[in-house]
Amino acid sequence: MRSKDKISYFYDGDVGSVYFGPNHPMKPHRLCMTHHLILAYGLHSKMEVYRPHKAYPIEMAQFHSPDYVEFLQRINPENQNLFPNEMARYNLGEDCPVFEDMFEFCQIYAGGTIDAARRLNNKLCDISINWAGGLHHAKKCDASGFCYINDLVLGILELLKHHPRVLYIDIDVHHGDGVEEAFYFTDRVMTVSFHKFGDKFFPGTGDVKEIGEREGKYYAINVPLKDGIDDSSFNRLFRTIISKVVEIYQPGAIVLQCGADSLARDRLGCFNLSIDGHAECVKFVKKFNLPLLVTGGGGYTKENVARCWTVETGILLDTELPNEIPENDYIKYFAPDFSLKIPGGHIENMNTKSYISSIKVQILENLRYIQHAPSVQMQEVPPDFYIPDFDEDEQNPDERVDQRSRDKQIQRDDEYFDGDNDNDAS
Repeated sequence: MRSKDKISYFYDGDVGSVYFGPNHPMKPHRLCMTHHLILAYGLHSKMEVYRPHKAYPIEMAQFHSPDYVEFLQRINPENQNLFPNEMARYNLGEDCPVFEDMFEFCQIYAGGTIDAARRLNNKLCDISINWAGGLHHAKKCDASGFCYINDLVLGILELLKHHPRVLYIDIDVHHGDGVEEAFYFTDRVMTVSFHKFGDKFFPGTGDVKEIGEREGKYYAINVPLKDGIDDSSFNRLFRTIISKVVEIYQPGAIVLQCGADSLARDRLGCFNLSIDGHAECVKFVKKFNLPLLVTGGGGYTKENVARCWTVETGILLDTELPNEIPENDYIKYFAPDFSLKIPGGHIENMNTKSYISSIKVQILENLRYIQHAPSVQMQEVPPDFYIPDFDEDEQNPDERVDQRSRDKQIQRDDEYFDGDNDNDAS
């Protein structure tokens, strides 16, 4: 057991000042509210607080196609009408609007997750937190579901430089499709997503039958849930699946996406989770004492997002927080009761015991196909900003990275940066 976890926390005030538009549910202002609540509770004094570097286009292109990154850099509200074909090709528009400082917003939240992964890799902390990250829907060549750059994939690619196996866990109400797709054909990342599935709920993927392919077969786990799941059912299922996954897969590091739209009364959600129920997942994952990268994600009732991520920051710091919210710049948003915890909801729970049991049985059955943790020979650790090219002739089939995975790991040999010195302490 570690005596005291060392925690790195990443935040840039500019990330909360962008505006998706008047009728858009994504409100980055929730990140300012979260940060100020963390400050009000004095949690910042127990962590190392950093302003992340802004991710360079070349870093984004470790996963995303360079033409897509270049377009995000070029487009703005004034010139977007000049590029109707590209707007359609890259899925920019209603769900993923072009707004002022959009690219800088992407640079900040992606830089935070990359920096968080690097600090873990360099053993400078045990847990790293980037509440601005967790934008799990973005694809290699297009935006999706309010997400433009997939910071989670970029963070996992960093972790893979030091760890043979990385476990990704997603408790957002929406399926973590972008992360699953990026690693669908490899056994070096296991993705586990708990989400609402069915009724044409976005993004429409994440059936229990989606398990990965080729070398990645059985390394994608989907836990499709129906409306109204409550704390006890969710936590029981979460503990059963995650404990078995960690036992069998033996990851070197864990990435935990804590989307808060799975909370009761979320503007876009349909679950009944209380903040305690949601936070229980964080508490459980922390107990494995593995290098842990924690991000935000969805969450569209912003005062509850701030409450949730503040409570979870406290849990990561082993700090119990008083329920009465202290004075802070956004105190009025927490009226009328000014309490930190919110109870579960009252939507009818459509997840019957037999349904949950059948999902659990299928997942545990699939895990039996993974007899032991896959072996990956670790090469000399590559420098930051470089993803190694795997020589298939030197690797046996179990250790090979497939072509699709390699296609997503784009590198340029002519650009390097001093990545380790990019953190500005704040």
